[in-house]
This record gives sequence, C-alpha cells and structure tokens, in this order.
Amino acid sequence: MERVQGFGGFFFRSKDPSALAAWYRDMLGIDLVPSSEGQAPWMADGGPTVFAPFADDTDYFAAEKGFMLNFRVARLDAMIVQLEDADVAVKMVGDMPGIGRFAHLTDPEGTPIELWEPATD
Repeated sequence: MERVQGFGGFFFRSKDPSALAAWYRDMLGIDLVPSSEGQAPWMADGGPTVFAPFADDTDYFAAEKGFMLNFRVARLDAMIVQLEDADVAVKMVGDMPGIGRFAHLTDPEGTPIELWEPATD
C-alpha cells in the first residue's frame, strides 16, 4: 500500500488572509506561501506528526472550531516567552509523560493552536 509522506499544506478560510499569514510568520516563524519563482515555502523540520480525530463534543479545543493546529517546537518555554513578549496569551496545558509538554493559544481569528514539545526520553 502506498502511504502519504506527510502534510503538504493546510488550507483554511480567513477573514484577512494577508494579515493572518503575516501573524503566523511573525509569531511562529512560518514562511509565507511563495508568490514568485525562487521563493521557498515553509519547510517543516522532520519529526512526529499526529493525526487524531477527536470526539465531536470534545472540550480540548474551542467548540465553534472544527480543528486545532498543533505545531512541534524544540523549546516550549522559549516559544512561550517570545509569544508573551508580543502580547499573545498562552496557557500552559501541562506535561504528558512519554509524550511531551503542551501549551495553547489562538491566532487573531480565534483558531486554536497547540504547541507541542515532544518528550526526549
């Protein structure tokens, strides 16, 4: 059986795509979609990717949203400081032994985001 190799992109609607793309670039370091030849798209570092449908009535993320973005980070504490310095509210969710540490925030349009520092043991 052929298998996909990973996500090639994540496409979603936005009230202000340019401003939201700039927020993701400025707050999380995600390069903008190339608009001309020679520009490169964001290149994710290799590592685990979790594909996890949740129950329709989950309270793990906002009920009015059908999805939550999860980004792997190398140093969660440093990322939290960087975001809070830019006036982005971040809530530490906690540590799951053997899995890693998690924090939650939202983008300017209310999309839930989870930051995940995978366990190294």
